[in-house]
Parts: sequence; structure tokens; C-alpha cells
Amino acid sequence: MDFNEINKAAEGYREDMIKFLRDLVKIPGESAEEGAKMDRAKAEMTKLGFDKIEVDPQGNLLGYMGTGKKLIAFDGHMDTVGIGEMSNWEFDPYDGYETDTEIGGRGTSDQEGGIVSAIYGVKIMKDLGLLTEKYTALVTVTVQEEDCDGLCWQYIIKEDGIRPEFVVSTEPTDGGIYRGQRGRMEIKVEVKGVSCHGSAPERGDNAIYKMADILQDVRALNNNGDTESTVIRGLVRMLDEKYNPEWKEARFLGKGTVTASQIFHSSPSRCAVADGCTVSLDRRMTAGETWESCLEEIRNLPAVKKYGDDVVVSMYDYDRSSYTGLTYPIECYFPTWVIPEEHGVTKALMETHRNLYGEERKGSKETIDMRKARPLLDKWTFSTNGVSIMGRNGIPCIGFGPGAEAQAHAPNEKTWKDDLVRCAAVYAALPTVYCENN
Repeated sequence: MDFNEINKAAEGYREDMIKFLRDLVKIPGESAEEGAKMDRAKAEMTKLGFDKIEVDPQGNLLGYMGTGKKLIAFDGHMDTVGIGEMSNWEFDPYDGYETDTEIGGRGTSDQEGGIVSAIYGVKIMKDLGLLTEKYTALVTVTVQEEDCDGLCWQYIIKEDGIRPEFVVSTEPTDGGIYRGQRGRMEIKVEVKGVSCHGSAPERGDNAIYKMADILQDVRALNNNGDTESTVIRGLVRMLDEKYNPEWKEARFLGKGTVTASQIFHSSPSRCAVADGCTVSLDRRMTAGETWESCLEEIRNLPAVKKYGDDVVVSMYDYDRSSYTGLTYPIECYFPTWVIPEEHGVTKALMETHRNLYGEERKGSKETIDMRKARPLLDKWTFSTNGVSIMGRNGIPCIGFGPGAEAQAHAPNEKTWKDDLVRCAAVYAALPTVYCENN
């Protein structure tokens, strides 16, 4: 395999990739509303001569190239978050902007750039005769990730019956190779009280005050250390081998966190004592933590135990319909996952990068100093479809994608043209490198 030829081929598709990404940016497509974007991606696959193109009942676009034995997948989600406060944007997020080095617009880093590079990476495989009887390449353009990461892949695996040898997540990695992420779950804490007239609050039982006590304990759980004298031992304890058999990977991923993200109340009026209060907790989980352990630690907080049966701790469910109208309910639990450094997939991606670009991250003039200061092999801070691919289903998953994690969900989102080219080249070369060694 000639790596210089692969680089040259990727560079040759630069303008095609840029045009494709510009087209995608101009089509709004939040979760469950991605239909028009999917049509545009399907048209690009058709133009490039993919061997088989399917759209499953959930609306995921599946593009195949080749007919070999091993199925190797490249995943990117098509949906985006909203634009938030428009005054924070310096340009129209659905019109975007372009310079010699950048493309701006909602979805450029998170994460339509990855889809563009994956589709063209697979095209390069075909152009250069890299497809053999050893592997088939699959590009999955997936739905509803921003609403419920991993839901799409749970459907692809369980309902479509597709189980690749491994999956490359094309989420943004700032020029790095990412081998894992913390998991997350969405916890609901409900507190009951008794209402009464606000002029005599002693006659009631104020649910908001009860919740205030509980939230103090939640904050302590996140902030406290792990000393024996601490009444509420903090989440940092999971980095200690004394408390966690998976402490090495936990230190790599970072400690878990918990924070209140939403609060709701019920009350007969503004001049009455609140008879109900509910909070949502965003819980990020490191290696060694499970949904059961996370629920149990909330139930064991002193304030929760103090209020007994008046408190219910549970996990949220997700049941929103996709743009096709299909509903596929699932728990709001997104497991931690991490692929070992010595795994064949990790080694193959590192070798591919080394042959194409060396052992340091690459970047633009704007990003290169920050990128080179970070290790090539790293992890995400945020969550990806890997929570289902590897977290729930044990399929090896690794990340390499154009753009920057810090651009995700941010105003003035942008990506870099050189990233699109480099990622397409890496994707094109990776399956051959992997199949030579596995």
C-alpha cells in the first residue's frame, strides 16, 4: 500500500469534500428532524458509486463498499443541536462562512465533517483498489445522537442485525486518536411534600426545602475527597485502587461527576407551599461505575435517607420518534467504554497515522501548538455513539475525526479543511493495515 498515493488521492477530493460539507450546513437538522440532510448524504453516496445504499426503518443511512469478509464501519451522526442564543453567533449558523483554511456553521465539527471524510475515505479505497476479499467498508450516517447517544447503534445492532468487526467513530478528536470516554446517565430525583397556604408555612411540608438538603449532598458527592472521615465520600474515590478494581482506566478517563441540570416543582399557587419538587441529575461515569451503583449512591445520601419514602430516585427513559416516525424506547443510560492500548484496532490506527503523518497530532496554524502539546492517544470528554457500540454491545470502537471537541454545541462552530483531508486518508488506509495484522 502506497501511503503517499492515499494522501494524494485525499487531497484530490478536497474541494468535493468542502462543497459537500457546505451543503450539509445549509440544511437544518436537529434530532428527529434529519430527513433532508440524510437525503443529501444519500445523494453523495450514490454519486460516488457506493455498492449498496440502505435507509433502515429508524432512518439511519447505511452505505457499503466492497464484499469482503470483515465488516469495518465508520460512524458519524447527522443530527445537530440547535443554535441557542442567536446573538452569540457572528454569522448565520445555517449559511456559515468559509476561509482558505476553515468552514464555519452548525454541525461542521459536531459532526458532519466526520461524515464527509468517511464517505470520501471509502471512495478512495475503491479508487485505489484497496478493497479486497478481506473486508467490506460501511459508512453509517446515524440519527438522534444529540438526543440520545447510542440509540441509533442499538437499533442497528439489535434490529438491523449488523455487527461490524470494529467501528471508527468520526466524532471530532482535535487530531488525536481517542480510545474511550466516560459514560453518562440521566437521573431523576422526585420529592413529595404537603401544600398549605403560604401565610402559615408551618402547616405544610415544603418539597423545595427537602430538595435543597438533597442538592447539598449531591454537590458534596461531586466535590468531596475520599478520606475515611468524610461523611459523603466524593466520586474521586474511584481513582483509588482501594475502591475500584478498574482504577487504571478510571485515571485515564478521569473521575466521574454529578450535577443538577434541571429543576421542576408543583404547587397550587405562588402563595402556597410546594407539594412536589423534581431535579434532573447529569451523572458522568468513569471506569468501574454502573447505572446500579450510581442510583444506589444517590439513594444512600444522608438527606435522601432522611426523607425516606418521600424521595424516589430513578433513571429517565427516552422515547421520542425519529424523523421516519419510528419510536425505539431505551433507558437514558450511556455506559463508559474504553478500548485497551494493546488492542489490535488501537495498534492499527496508530500505525496508520504513523505511516501517514507521524507520531504527533497534526493541525492548522491556529491549532497546531495546542494539539502537539497533547498525547496522540487520548480520550473524549463528551459522550459518543460508542456508548452503545462498545459500552452496551462490546464491539471494539475507536475515535479519529475532523474538528475539535470544544467546537461542539458552541456558537460560531467551525472545522478545518486540512482535517477533512487527513481523516479521509486515514480512513482509506486503516482497513488494509488492520487486515494485514489481524
